[in-house]
Amino acid sequence: MAVLSVKGMSKSFGSLKVADNVSFDLASGEALGIIGPNGAGKSTLFNLITGNLKPDSGQVMLDGRDVTRETPMQRCASGIGRSFQIPQPFGHLSVYENLLVAARFGGSVKASEAPDFCMELLTRTGLDHLATQKAGALPLLSRKRLELARALSTRPHVILLDEIAGGLTDGECGELVSTIRAIHAEGMAIIWIEHVLHALNAVVSRLMVLNFGEVLMDGKPDAVMAAPKVREIYLGIEA
Repeated sequence: MAVLSVKGMSKSFGSLKVADNVSFDLASGEALGIIGPNGAGKSTLFNLITGNLKPDSGQVMLDGRDVTRETPMQRCASGIGRSFQIPQPFGHLSVYENLLVAARFGGSVKASEAPDFCMELLTRTGLDHLATQKAGALPLLSRKRLELARALSTRPHVILLDEIAGGLTDGECGELVSTIRAIHAEGMAIIWIEHVLHALNAVVSRLMVLNFGEVLMDGKPDAVMAAPKVREIYLGIEA
């Protein structure tokens, strides 16, 4: 059984179709990358999966259960975790407190378990040495790590990463990729939207290309990136 299934997902804003009959399955423990030009509908698809947008048609299935009518909070509690493209932590709270809020209210982690759980998660995401620092003072890489930690704090079955490597230097990107690879190796299912292709290809075993809200191609990364239609539409290289 797939951990996540999207079936016939469509969404339009007036005459603009931002998701056009999108369907795919994500297996337990699989890492799927999603690429496409700006405006292809990538973040919109995440918003439809998490419930931040209501579809015109289609279904979202989590562990075989239809969650299409659930609120974002209910889907989070059911097992869908997400990081956002622009990190927006509670700046006046410490790194640890940010994670504690997410674990208690997003993941319903018991009060007795939360302190140890949060510290373990900070260690896994490379933030334990910054636990007491105000989140608003963090540099970009640490903010990205906190976004990842908050997505994991809800004990999800699948996490959605929205351009989490964007804006990082090559060295910082490599550090973050190492952390994501370790989390994936533990069995976490991942869907990752990214423009930094070398980061994406270091983790995912499958690529899906979106263009004007449609699935253009879905398959092994090497085959997808070598396809003439992908090179022409996504990379701007004439086939």
